[in-house]
Amino acid sequence: MDKPRPNQFALLRQRRFAPFFWTQFSGAGNDNVFKFAFTVLVTYQLQVAWLPPQMAGLVIGALFILPYVLFSATSGQLADRWDKSRLMRLVKNLEIAIMLLAAYGFMAADVAVLLVCTFLMGCHSTLFGPAKFAYLPQVLREDELVGGNGMVEMGTFVAILLGNMLGGLLMSLPGVGQGAAAFACVLIAVAGRIAAGRIPPLAPPLIDTPMRWNPLSETVANLRLGAQDPVVFRSMLAISWMWFFGAVFLSQFPAFAKDVLHGDEQVASLLLVLFSLGVGAGALLCESLGRRGGAQAQGVGLVPIGALGMSVFAVDLYFAVRGLPPSALQDAVTFVRVAAHWRVMADLVLMSLFTGLFSVPLYALIQQRSPAAHRARIIAANNILNALFMVASALIAGALLGAGLAVPEVFLATGLVNALFCAYVFIRVPLYWQGLRALLRGS
Repeated sequence: MDKPRPNQFALLRQRRFAPFFWTQFSGAGNDNVFKFAFTVLVTYQLQVAWLPPQMAGLVIGALFILPYVLFSATSGQLADRWDKSRLMRLVKNLEIAIMLLAAYGFMAADVAVLLVCTFLMGCHSTLFGPAKFAYLPQVLREDELVGGNGMVEMGTFVAILLGNMLGGLLMSLPGVGQGAAAFACVLIAVAGRIAAGRIPPLAPPLIDTPMRWNPLSETVANLRLGAQDPVVFRSMLAISWMWFFGAVFLSQFPAFAKDVLHGDEQVASLLLVLFSLGVGAGALLCESLGRRGGAQAQGVGLVPIGALGMSVFAVDLYFAVRGLPPSALQDAVTFVRVAAHWRVMADLVLMSLFTGLFSVPLYALIQQRSPAAHRARIIAANNILNALFMVASALIAGALLGAGLAVPEVFLATGLVNALFCAYVFIRVPLYWQGLRALLRGS
């Protein structure tokens, strides 16, 4: 009798996955409710001399990502040593405490307190990340890993989207916006802690090495652990590149919407919606498409296909906006009525869909090939690389814009470099091509 195929949606009815899924979903959503509400507060509603509106988003983003560089190495060690369900519950307790402090910051309009909370929420996410990705291979079979990671990535991007929308909506409520945002942040944190309480306990692997608290030396040690397997290390680089690629587009959506597409804030939000839904759709497709390659591919064959689609549609996005006639700022309804804009929207959705196809099998591959005793430390090293690549994306994109390139030209350059970077990784790791051949044969 044939073994039944895994069903990624069936995981949402199982205790080994469902409480974990809603725990990470609520955490990702709350990060973005808080950050976007705070950004709206200091951009539109408060005048703070030492934090001008044009710098607010950059400062909030930098403070949130800083803990990934500082503390990922430590969080990886903790996740390898502790019961991951216990660690996730402790992290959710921390989130409630941070959100109570943030509620005071919102109600008192205390920007300094909210900046502290931004850094602390970055710490919360830094602690949660290694435990999250090291948890999956402990509770899922190998043939479920691609689908499980797809569900997590889909949930993360949907939570980011909903969090941004909710944060902006609540802060726009006349007279009660700050109180509504404060209440929502605390409520979501409590909901996440309730979900975390249902995650089943897991015995941690036996580790005989002492805990090392120096983040610099431990970061180097974690990177060396990942580099012991060239496939794992180059997959880590590919994931970090994906975050570089995505950060370039996400950071430029407001300017792209206003200066190139002649759209208002609604159009910028529409671009974010399309991007998030595209990544989520691509992530969910990985399980069904990856099955065609059988056990040999395990979804890995989707990675070259994803890379190709990312470059093709990033480059086509550049050509799609050439020749758009100048116009007054359009709202979202007016924007979608223009036929020339449909190619732009299609490029954005397809580019992000292929980004989902690219990233999910890479996470599953790292989880499969990393030793259980060091899995969380390797994932922590990947988080550090992700943070560094995202910082580099901001610096490089800023330098290109400062050198006189327009936003579409930055998108074109990113798409072309994506092809070169991924070609290098695929040449050095034949496993991807083997998976692609198996996928195309349908074996």
